[in-house]
Amino acid sequence: MEKRWSYRPTPSSEQVERLSRAIHVNETLACLLIQRGITTFDDAKDFFRPSLDDLHDPFQMCGMHEAVQRMTVAMQEKREKILIYGDYDVDGTTAVSLVYSFLRNLHPDIDYYIPDRKQEGYGISDQGIAYALERGVTLIITLDCGTKDLEKIKKARRQGIDFIVCDHHEPGDQLPEAVAVLNPKRADCPYPFVELSGCGIGFKLLSAYCVRHGVPLQALYRYLDMLAISIAADIVPITGENRILAHWGMRKMLEDPCLGIRKLLAAAGHFPDERSGQYTLNISNVVFVVAPRLNAAGRMAHARLVVELLTATDEQEAERIANLLELRNTERRDYDTQQTQQAMDMIAEEEDITEETNTTVLYHEAWHKGVVGIMASRCVEKYYRPTVILTKSNGSLTGSARSVDGFDLHAALNECADLLEKFGGHQQAAGLTLSPDKLDQFRLRFEEIVTRRLTPEQKIPLFEIDCELNFADITPKFWRVLKQFAPFGPGNMNPLFVTRQVVDAGCVPVGAKIVPPPHLRFRVQQQDSPVMEGIGFGLAHYYPRIADGEPFQLCYTLEENHFRGQTRLQLQVKDVKFDD
Repeated sequence: MEKRWSYRPTPSSEQVERLSRAIHVNETLACLLIQRGITTFDDAKDFFRPSLDDLHDPFQMCGMHEAVQRMTVAMQEKREKILIYGDYDVDGTTAVSLVYSFLRNLHPDIDYYIPDRKQEGYGISDQGIAYALERGVTLIITLDCGTKDLEKIKKARRQGIDFIVCDHHEPGDQLPEAVAVLNPKRADCPYPFVELSGCGIGFKLLSAYCVRHGVPLQALYRYLDMLAISIAADIVPITGENRILAHWGMRKMLEDPCLGIRKLLAAAGHFPDERSGQYTLNISNVVFVVAPRLNAAGRMAHARLVVELLTATDEQEAERIANLLELRNTERRDYDTQQTQQAMDMIAEEEDITEETNTTVLYHEAWHKGVVGIMASRCVEKYYRPTVILTKSNGSLTGSARSVDGFDLHAALNECADLLEKFGGHQQAAGLTLSPDKLDQFRLRFEEIVTRRLTPEQKIPLFEIDCELNFADITPKFWRVLKQFAPFGPGNMNPLFVTRQVVDAGCVPVGAKIVPPPHLRFRVQQQDSPVMEGIGFGLAHYYPRIADGEPFQLCYTLEENHFRGQTRLQLQVKDVKFDD
């Protein structure tokens, strides 16, 4: 599938030269910084040296005073039973692990609850409330859920349970009847940063409690590795407070991760460097190595396993759970591979799913609910159109939807609201449930809405390129500075470069288990430049023209490759274009 290349606006030469002189970097790096809103020496200082001292006052968040007061009564005056209630995804389970780990050192009567993905679904459930009532719980702190659970919270309050809601999902027109709803996306909330993860909201609640009661914040910072995982996995913008928290959380993970994370990494084959004693991890490793293994618990078994792992204090127990999660992740991959192939076959066989169709809506009653979101993402990667994958659960059809860049999936589903039992999510991803007899209507309506809203540009994958770069400019100093742009993620993506007039210097297709090999190992150079090496996944179809010596343009990011104790810089090639 052909890709679009779009270039970000280039700052003025005066701006670039001024910043270049102020912070002593070359003009390419200055240009990259200005594109990220870094225009002065002080901006650059904050960007390159994130400080926990620059986090916002948690009491600026609407409801924080009330929340801390209610916790104080429960923990110091009445010695109440408190339940930490979180979602089953990575954000929710890391949030529960962080809050539970911290509070159990201050309060003896504390428990946690994670709903079952298949039996209970997202949010506060009747089973969760029953669990709390059986144990005499009088205060529930929700994490990564609760903003839209109006009826469940109302019902529980009538039975004597108070709620502190910590959530980051878009609120509806009405808020639940809780002691406090901590959600910076509330219309009446003045908090300066609205993009915290659910775990981040829990962190701010604990920060406020520490400030109020003189607890050293260092006691809370011990758990920043869990918060970094939530930020990476939930794909929130890594700007503002999230950049500070991700920076220090990744530092904690590299130097001294909690026991559970250490065992999880070992089970996945990641170990500290023998010389430095530190891990060589980045946000990408968290997204593709750590998060899938944590998510596998809720997809294939029960997400409570994640909290048991992250809060473990016994080496053998942590190792046992980590190995179990590794096994669950292998099972998840098997389901993913098998069911995704079934979905691809269905698309190929369906007569009414043609090249003119703008959506994919697939249903199979035997598909595992835990991997339908991954399947939808795989289908979008191949066919690049808004996709819904459904399976059967408790008499209804339930599943996940994924979108293409720039298309508002949530708005499209909102136009189908009368056909859905429930739905929720955001612009790029959503979950939904509907009655089986509404499937055909939904498929037609969804196709009509997407066809009407989708622009021609949104039908073609887009690479937004930061700037052009010559291989000769990739010096050790350039790379040392560029590395400090991390952690990368939404709002601060790894810079995407284009190099022109590139020629073959020994490229070779790779991927021994597949015939023909699908990937391309790059060895390329410009005139008089050093040879650069890299990898391009799924790009082997370009090999014949490259091998013929035809000059081309290369679109790529720069990354370090750690292999057998050796570290080298390489190109992560995204696409190739020939001059014609």
